[in-house]
Amino acid sequence: MLASDTPLKKIRSFIRRQGRLTTGQQLALDTHWDTYCLRPDIDYDFNEIFGRNAPLILEIGFGNGESLAKMAQTNPDKDYLGIEVHRPGVGHLLMLLAQNNIRNVRIYCHDAIEILEQKIPDHSLTGVHLFFPDPWPKKKHHKRRIVNPGFIGLLLKKLVAGGYFHAATDWQHYAQWMLEMLSAEARLHNTSTEGDYCERPDYRPLTKFEQRGLRLGHGVWDLIFRA
Repeated sequence: MLASDTPLKKIRSFIRRQGRLTTGQQLALDTHWDTYCLRPDIDYDFNEIFGRNAPLILEIGFGNGESLAKMAQTNPDKDYLGIEVHRPGVGHLLMLLAQNNIRNVRIYCHDAIEILEQKIPDHSLTGVHLFFPDPWPKKKHHKRRIVNPGFIGLLLKKLVAGGYFHAATDWQHYAQWMLEMLSAEARLHNTSTEGDYCERPDYRPLTKFEQRGLRLGHGVWDLIFRA
């Protein structure tokens, strides 16, 4: 069965750990939500939302949003959609966008799979980023890993011809899992010259957490596949 023929089971790849909002995050949510956040019940024309026709990059699970804000600020010629279910992370990203007057980002605070399935037009995304997703390390939880044949099939529907999927993880077993899953899809091409992992491209900023891990000798694996 091809990846695109595999239905997506409604198994959540995340748990809503809302955490405590800081005063700044809450203020950003109250002040900037309507400027940057999109409603999951509305079908948007993204060219209209951004006021132009530019390459559209989607980041799934942007965490505290620091990397997404840096990418958007460094690449003003591209537009970015970020999806995150945790409100403190959304609030932190809103703070960064407002402080730096970054206008080429919009946010969904919702389930990424539902947004991909229902709100992203087919063949509209230049790239999809998945940086440091929950690895669900226990074997009984592997079914919750977001990278699976159904997800890959959905990517293929949403990416433009030549579009790319870029994943990064600091869990080697999950890196191997994703490499196996992505390599099994004949319509995706691994951009690694060795057929495995890539060097971190300049456009993916190093996070503070990642920098600390690298200093401690921890590995990070980047995978970039093109449609």
